[in-house]
Amino acid sequence: MEERLIKVGITHGDINGIGYEVILKTFSDTRMAEMCVPVIYGSSKVAAYHRKVLDLPTMNMNIISRAEDAGPNRVNLINCVEEEIKVELSQSTAVAGSAAFKSLEAATADLRRGIIDVLVTAPINKHNIQNEHFHFPGHTEYLEACCGDGSKALMILLCNRLRVALVTGHVPLSQVASQLSVPAIVSKLTVFNHSLKQDFGIVKPRIAVLALNPHAGDAGLIGTEEQTIIIPAIKEAEKKGVSAFGPFPADGFFGSQMLDKFDGVLAMYHDQGLAPFKALAMDEGVNYTAGLPIIRTSPDHGTAYDIAGKNLASEASFRQAIYTAIDIYHNRRRYREATAHPLRKQYYEKGSDNEKLDLTKDDTVDL
Repeated sequence: MEERLIKVGITHGDINGIGYEVILKTFSDTRMAEMCVPVIYGSSKVAAYHRKVLDLPTMNMNIISRAEDAGPNRVNLINCVEEEIKVELSQSTAVAGSAAFKSLEAATADLRRGIIDVLVTAPINKHNIQNEHFHFPGHTEYLEACCGDGSKALMILLCNRLRVALVTGHVPLSQVASQLSVPAIVSKLTVFNHSLKQDFGIVKPRIAVLALNPHAGDAGLIGTEEQTIIIPAIKEAEKKGVSAFGPFPADGFFGSQMLDKFDGVLAMYHDQGLAPFKALAMDEGVNYTAGLPIIRTSPDHGTAYDIAGKNLASEASFRQAIYTAIDIYHNRRRYREATAHPLRKQYYEKGSDNEKLDLTKDDTVDL
């Protein structure tokens, strides 16, 4: 039986940045609308404005009032902001922040209801989007609050050869050490390990854990967090079935070929993991929000005000974010099917009246 196309919800992000540029460039390739059903939550007039300013080919959009009406083999758009809205390219404005939030709010509501299958978000400005309903450092924390149902989100940046997750996310560097603890690291390792299995189809993931201090603390000479927090956390995670290794000094780890020996890397703070990642991933990195019941990806870049409206932005990362969301959707479905009806564990209890066969032992049995 032919599989149905995945319905991909897309938020337009900050209308003064490169969000519409990468969206329009992505779907100028008609093959994209053949592999999924795109639903853009935005403004047809703003989309038309960007297309004209960027001098991009005309694109026919199917304007719909609700995601349920989205049709295949076309680019669908829901108008969820005011008809008349002012675009000020390269500027951070309250109007742009309001438009970004309305798009995100509408898409998230449909995602929770299962009307769309996955969510791909264009970049927002984390300052101008703040309001009484959005008081978060970014998409990750907002989606955790709206869609987590008690689950904790984990930010994973990924490309073909590397997956980097973070213990601490959008927090000041001065607060990183105080937010590290054995339970916090164990929790992140557990979520990361499960995501590598469920979302990426890796049967037995190997996770490298980075040190906090230079030279992994140099035996306590320039920091003790490795001995008091990180190493105990690795040992505790191993008891839970996580194959974690380290802690590795970050500079040596990324400067060598060690990353090719692992399925994932857990960094202690934002720039420790993302600076080398973005240097290695170039234009095709993807930000994935793991650990939640929903699937959300985004490009690994920001609003790029400096090049907004200049037709210089690459759509490669945004396109890859769509591919990744679809792949994760299928991987999760296969994982659920594979683990839905596990075999009941059999065991052998000596001396009992109801002896059972332990299939994990090497003992031979005559049948």
